[in-house]
Amino acid sequence: MIRCWSDLHSNLHAAQEQELDHWIEIARERLDFWMIAYYPFQMIRRENGAVLEDLVPEAVNRRLWNRIRERTEAVVGEGYPMFMGYEWQGSGQDGDHNVFFLGLDQPMIHPMRYAELYAFYGEKAIAIPHHLAYQLGSRGKNWQTHIPSFSPFAEIYSSHGCSENDTGPMDMERHLHMGPRTGATCYERGLEMGYPVGCIASGDNHDIPAVADHGTMCVLAGSRAREDIWEGLRARRVYGVSRSRMDIDFCLDDHPMGSVVAPGHYTLSAEIRAADAIDRVEILTDNVLSDLVVHSGTWEKDPLPEGKPVRMKMTAEFGWGPNPRIYPDRLVHHWTGMLRVPGKLLAVDPIFNGDGQHVLSLTEEACQFELTTRMSTATGHWMGPSPVLKESLTFEIEGKPEDEIALTVDGRVWNLPVHALMKSSRILAEYEESRKLAESTFGDVTHYRDDLIWHNAYKCRLRQAVPEKAYHLAFRREVDLPAGSQIRMRVHLKNGDCAWVSPIFARKEA
Repeated sequence: MIRCWSDLHSNLHAAQEQELDHWIEIARERLDFWMIAYYPFQMIRRENGAVLEDLVPEAVNRRLWNRIRERTEAVVGEGYPMFMGYEWQGSGQDGDHNVFFLGLDQPMIHPMRYAELYAFYGEKAIAIPHHLAYQLGSRGKNWQTHIPSFSPFAEIYSSHGCSENDTGPMDMERHLHMGPRTGATCYERGLEMGYPVGCIASGDNHDIPAVADHGTMCVLAGSRAREDIWEGLRARRVYGVSRSRMDIDFCLDDHPMGSVVAPGHYTLSAEIRAADAIDRVEILTDNVLSDLVVHSGTWEKDPLPEGKPVRMKMTAEFGWGPNPRIYPDRLVHHWTGMLRVPGKLLAVDPIFNGDGQHVLSLTEEACQFELTTRMSTATGHWMGPSPVLKESLTFEIEGKPEDEIALTVDGRVWNLPVHALMKSSRILAEYEESRKLAESTFGDVTHYRDDLIWHNAYKCRLRQAVPEKAYHLAFRREVDLPAGSQIRMRVHLKNGDCAWVSPIFARKEA
């Protein structure tokens, strides 16, 4: 099996038709495959002043659906695995679902109820519920009407927050008008009802696809062929991450995540390679913590080998800059950068959110990149995220602790000892540039504090570098799984990133 990454919740609106080709370009750069989720709704204002969301006129939706079909056929013909899809909401009584197809000949329909949707498409489609934990009847997931063969997994993390339960972190606070979240409709209620339903994370992005901070999903597939990806989705071999990507394997004997197995005794095996230090792994049986694998504290005191190379990962984050209230003309900044190492640069993993991010070249000696950061929410779009998003790159390096790496940012070179980077994070600020900007704008800015200079300086943060033993974890456990049970895994990194892994289900008929 290979890992194929995607964002299964990229909502292109009718008014964004001219952006379709650009969205495809971004998806091809960042994702192994892409399932577009056309958003066939718009805000309307009635004569009495009431503002409501309703379907785009049928003729417009039909034309745009055919346009998406035309572009998808062309992209598939070029060898990139793209799929057609759209968001269905109905009356709101069953919850919102994204409907996707393997074939490229299906029409788009809008019945009021989920059962009608399934009656029309049957096994020709999958319908993935999202933002589950909103109020029942008001677009929260209705587990009473759920059809497992039609909806093999659910999106439990996105820009809305986390729908896994209503007791954990990552509350659903972005869309205050839709919330708060409730446990009555969350993912765990579906598992308690005995449904074999997997879990993913994906963006609910309305500006561009593949916004890392809003979640991404992975499917284990036989290849990157569309048919193999589709088979992996139907088999629930899926998991989701809240931000940075992780390579995760989770099995009972030789049965991977998403499997249905017979009740009995199994060897649980798991392996994780993350972008940063792993803090802990939670094993949940029937939604209750049954085992806790704590990785923090197992590596921090180990001495670094002197004179010998060590593998490590380090993340560079960009996104701090001038306050837009003080410098309203400095909302966008284009960064140029290069990381050069005396040892080996093994890999770079982008953690990109906005448009304008590119890894230009990668060799064993150096990586060149261009980034664009914005000191505002995403383009002012009504569905734009509330925080100012950062752009990041995680570098995997092999080098000696006494080596110095060279990071060039906007023409300035910082020489950084590896042993110092493995001790603490570092902030690299364009301080003098900020001083010159202040003086050219305001004149004399002498003050007993440097707030005006520091607060408005462009900054890059290098997170503490961690050795391979920090971000790589493998373990085994012996487990007994009775009939009707399910077992799953949740991964937490020390930097706050999280992953949710689809359960393995015990059924008598397996």
